[in-house]
Amino acid sequence: MMNFILRVILLLLGLVFAASLAVAVMLLAAVWGVRYAWGRLTGKPVTPWMASMGGRFNPRSGFDRFRNAAKPAEPTAADVVSARARGESVRSPITLGRADDVTDVRARPVRGE
Repeated sequence: MMNFILRVILLLLGLVFAASLAVAVMLLAAVWGVRYAWGRLTGKPVTPWMASMGGRFNPRSGFDRFRNAAKPAEPTAADVVSARARGESVRSPITLGRADDVTDVRARPVRGE
């Protein structure tokens, strides 16, 4: 007998849940329909809900945020002046020099010739 009562209670809870879900869907459809009808009546285009709630979702924005965070900030004018005074590059701490000053590289003939 107790098993039967438990099944009836679970069935009634399932019916209440299904009915509440159906009411929520019907309310959402009614709001969308009124919004669409108002847009047609006034002649204004009906924008999607996501556009009216803060803009369009852009999946690239997350990648761009982290890609831009990895880039170093532009050097200030003081950084540029002090780097040039030390004879260093503004972008890296390598000393500037002419290309013919390199002595540890030997030119080799290209293979196949």
